[in-house]
Amino acid sequence: MKKIIIIAAAFIGFTTAASAQTNASGTAQQTVELGLSNTLTIVFTGSGTTTGSTVNLPFASVTDYANGVESAAQQLKIQSNKPFNVTVATSAANFSVTNGGVTTVSTMPVAGVLDLKVDANQTGGTIATGYASYGSGLSTSAAAIINGGSNGNNQTFDVKYKATPGFTYPAGVYAVDVIYTATQQ
Repeated sequence: MKKIIIIAAAFIGFTTAASAQTNASGTAQQTVELGLSNTLTIVFTGSGTTTGSTVNLPFASVTDYANGVESAAQQLKIQSNKPFNVTVATSAANFSVTNGGVTTVSTMPVAGVLDLKVDANQTGGTIATGYASYGSGLSTSAAAIINGGSNGNNQTFDVKYKATPGFTYPAGVYAVDVIYTATQQ
């Protein structure tokens, strides 16, 4: 009987010691660094690229020549992680003209004939002086059209063109590239 009591006591002591043990634990840590770079893109929403579709301004009547022709709105989207400004300029001082399959530089100047206005602005910035309506014109010199645009993923603005060539120039297809540049502040 003494043996049974000793064995029972040993068993109870062993069970108590086993349940009194705690589980082991450990920790590990790691630093994660994000190497962010300044980034900015500007695209035409209609094409989703940096090259917009051709804007056609047909002059079909005397009224068109006298009053000018206005385009539909053209939307541009900027994605930037910093505030930005937008400028506009043309690629040449004069339009090129295509007539009978031959393209040459015309005598028609861009300045005084082609105008632009910012028709809608969802950039968080302000429309630069002279571009909330027609009147400032376009040239090869970069002119500010949006100042202080906010950083973000979907900052958009719309522009419209108006051409008023008058009655001086002969028939043909006149063209010039308009270049928009977004620059982070």
